[in-house]
Amino acid sequence: MQFHATRSSVASQRTACAVVGVYEKRQLSAAAGTLDEKCGGLIRRVVRRGDFDGKSGSVLPIADLPGANAERALLVGLGPRAAFGRKAYRKAVAAATEWLSKSGARDAVFYLALEPIPDVDTYYAARFAAETVQSTLYRIPALKSGRKPPSPKLSKVGVAVSDRGELAPARRGLAHGEAIAAGMALTRDLGNLPANVCTPSYLASRARQMARDHKAVRAKIMNEADIKRLKMGAFLSVTRGSEQPPRLIVIEYRGGKPGEAPVALVGKGITFDSGGLSLKPADAQVGMKTDMSGAAVVAAVMGSLADRVPAGIQVTGLLCMAENLPGASATRPGDVVTHHGGLTSEVVNTDAEGRLVLGDGLDFAVRDLAADVVVDIATLTGAATLGLGRRYAALFSNSDVLAQALRDAGEAAGEQMWRMPLHDGYAELISSDVADQANAGRGRGLSPGSITAALFLQRFVSGTAWAHLDIAGPGRSDAERDDLPKGGTGFGARALLRWIEAGAPA
Repeated sequence: MQFHATRSSVASQRTACAVVGVYEKRQLSAAAGTLDEKCGGLIRRVVRRGDFDGKSGSVLPIADLPGANAERALLVGLGPRAAFGRKAYRKAVAAATEWLSKSGARDAVFYLALEPIPDVDTYYAARFAAETVQSTLYRIPALKSGRKPPSPKLSKVGVAVSDRGELAPARRGLAHGEAIAAGMALTRDLGNLPANVCTPSYLASRARQMARDHKAVRAKIMNEADIKRLKMGAFLSVTRGSEQPPRLIVIEYRGGKPGEAPVALVGKGITFDSGGLSLKPADAQVGMKTDMSGAAVVAAVMGSLADRVPAGIQVTGLLCMAENLPGASATRPGDVVTHHGGLTSEVVNTDAEGRLVLGDGLDFAVRDLAADVVVDIATLTGAATLGLGRRYAALFSNSDVLAQALRDAGEAAGEQMWRMPLHDGYAELISSDVADQANAGRGRGLSPGSITAALFLQRFVSGTAWAHLDIAGPGRSDAERDDLPKGGTGFGARALLRWIEAGAPA
């Protein structure tokens, strides 16, 4: 896809399709009004006779525009004028792109960013457009035999700006939006590929490729022997029942000064989670290929940073990759494992494996990397989904500044988070008679699972500023929705990028 910025008027622009907005109550946007005048009132006549009401996300094509250079116009509903904001803007861009992908049009120019969008400047309007176009065109990787469906013909998209001074920020926004979209496509690919393809070794190969493609990053792959030397006994306990070897993948983005303490992102990368010996029911195993979504998000963030999204700080991504299966050598309920820093955990439930690998990853980030701030992201607990549904991530943090910064970044990126309590009163639920802690809460049906999981993780960060994002709800979607695509969603990548771009306040 080629993106470009233009200041050409809709009345004179040559394009296969001019995309203009209409608000509810049949109010034309500025660009729609200009095009209407050029066409002798054609658009107003179409709207007034009731063919289009401007409902948010609705579309109506109009061909044969007398006097205009565009081959056709696509009217896109913007919803109520007073409520038009970034969400309605993204929805309009997505609806237009979906129609264009099926229309056979090879190019289009969007005039939607000419409308005032609260708290969105030209840079972000262009960036959101590029992100949304690419996201809408994304298709889940198909491994079907036979002929693949043809790709959309749409190959060139323009975003109109009001004057020449806006061209530079729009071009920068489009370039950054493309990079973010590429990162989002990566994380969605990884989440959607089956577990027999997307193994820990496969993720390692993608990380190596990223480092080869981008001078700004380097990747270090630690194999099972390396993980053993690091004394990450909890990490290794998760993978004992699987024939797939684990990998600890370290990706470094060098955007700051040499020697500067990095921001660390730690992603849970369980490429398939059967529950281990604490076996999940069959229905609950469907979709467990997406249990590596946290690691996929970290990979996406690192890829976007490397590909034209600038950040003036050092960022290190840790991908904790393993597969959790039952087997003759699998960890048993009741076993005690030792973490990287020496803490011990009693494994009372082998289906609570994510916190075991994350604990070692967090400890490594704090002790070995001396990270200034650490954020982990994981599809960790069903309890988070029960409490918040599939639109919000559960956010836990030991820093009010960090928690607010992440919430603000999520709001701006369209990825919502809800802060949850880290109440010490629940800590007794993960106490153990034989180890420093248990890996799951005691008392079936009474334990606040997402909170006890976060309390477990908090013990590995000492006093370092830390946040935990439980994306079990929004990290995967069973059906297409306005704000989340079907399959692996990549939720969290855009929010983390916004936070990093702001300097990672903590």
